[in-house]
Amino acid sequence: MENRLLYSLYERRLVSELSPDRIPNHVGVILDGNRRWAKEGGNATAYGHRKGADKITEFLEWSDEVGVKIVTLWMLSTDNLGRDPEELRPLLRIITDAAKFLANDGRWRLRYVGDLSLLPEDVGAELTAALEEGPEPSEDALLVNIAVGYGGRHEITDAVRSLLRACSQKGMSIDEVADVLTVDDITDHLYTKGVPDPDLVIRTSGEQRLSGFLLWQSVHSEYYFCEAYWPDFRRVDFLRAMRDYGQRERRLGK
Repeated sequence: MENRLLYSLYERRLVSELSPDRIPNHVGVILDGNRRWAKEGGNATAYGHRKGADKITEFLEWSDEVGVKIVTLWMLSTDNLGRDPEELRPLLRIITDAAKFLANDGRWRLRYVGDLSLLPEDVGAELTAALEEGPEPSEDALLVNIAVGYGGRHEITDAVRSLLRACSQKGMSIDEVADVLTVDDITDHLYTKGVPDPDLVIRTSGEQRLSGFLLWQSVHSEYYFCEAYWPDFRRVDFLRAMRDYGQRERRLGK
């Protein structure tokens, strides 16, 4: 009881230290540590992934509370698609179930980020249906990007392919494209087209690397690495990340 009271008081203190004008607009999250969390608890891998999926709604609620407008959740990378089918298939089921749950909640605007063609056909169809068939949220609802079958290098490669095809349809040669190509041209063909770059990227589980997450978009992002595995990520961990972000001086490359 005493520990819960102290924890609650500490949360309130963290909230009081947040400045509304220093809250990140877009937060990217690498949901890492589900497998290790399960293993250390003597549980099956799927149990860890399921508990990780259960954490998502809490995270979105916390984000909404402090004024975050966009959250990008990296739920499955292109590298993850090479895992043992005995682990991958249950994981894909957990992801599609999570997407359906979020869509049916009705509080969030959901958007898919990744390459559906890399996923099993039935999984791609279920994800598409989940994101299209849920209740219509309000226009100012938190935007949630579901990154599944996503890899930063793959995204950039796809963007260049898409750009070249678009230019070819205009009758432009490769040399003509090379002469006029700009950073904005590639940005306009990314999966996240039209979405502001992430201000803050959070990775759980103690790993301190991006692993290809939003490579193009995170050039000026702040990074926050948390020791907690994703299923153990608490509101106090989230608030610490928000406080840490608010205390940084963002130069944006200048």
